Amino acid sequence: MNASSGRGPYAKSAEVRRRILEACVDAFGETGFYGATMKDVAKRAGISHTGLLHHFARKEDLLIAVLELRDERSARFLRSADAIDPVTHPVEALRGMLTIIVDSELQPGIMELHCVLSGEATSPGHPAHTYFAERYRSVRRFYTDAYTALAERGELRSAADPKTLAAMTLALINGLQTQWLFDRDSVKMESAIHAFLLSAVPGLAR
Repeated sequence: MNASSGRGPYAKSAEVRRRILEACVDAFGETGFYGATMKDVAKRAGISHTGLLHHFARKEDLLIAVLELRDERSARFLRSADAIDPVTHPVEALRGMLTIIVDSELQPGIMELHCVLSGEATSPGHPAHTYFAERYRSVRRFYTDAYTALAERGELRSAADPKTLAAMTLALINGLQTQWLFDRDSVKMESAIHAFLLSAVPGLAR
């Protein structure tokens, strides 16, 4: 067997998995985790129910895979090297996070999925409750570290303490994302978030 033929089944399986996850983003984004069914996801992906179960045995497994897909880039950013460490390079770190947020406008399905599932997941019994709780803690910690570093340098201009400002930042971002889904022509996420950050961190203008 040559190398190319050996890659054939893997490539086909990866393509099917990609179609399943795209279908799942649409299904969960429209009806939430509880409203979507495995049969609906299979139909959207153009495969049989049995074929879907071959890749994902449970709907919870689908949910985990979709959340990992949604968070892939920002997770890499939050785990990345010291060049964007919010403690040592707070301004650069804030710019990097803004880039990730702006890029999310290119993936409205993923953003819609996040809004629907995060709302559902406030219930402690939801399978994604722990995921979203930890994700919000992680993002708040990121902003808190950046704002604390800036405050220690005398470069933060806010009446709020770093921890409160971090929660305000996340609330603004989530609220703007929801508004953007309702009115994509009028709501300008990048300019609104940048203006908010600039009011607290003048160094972002440089």
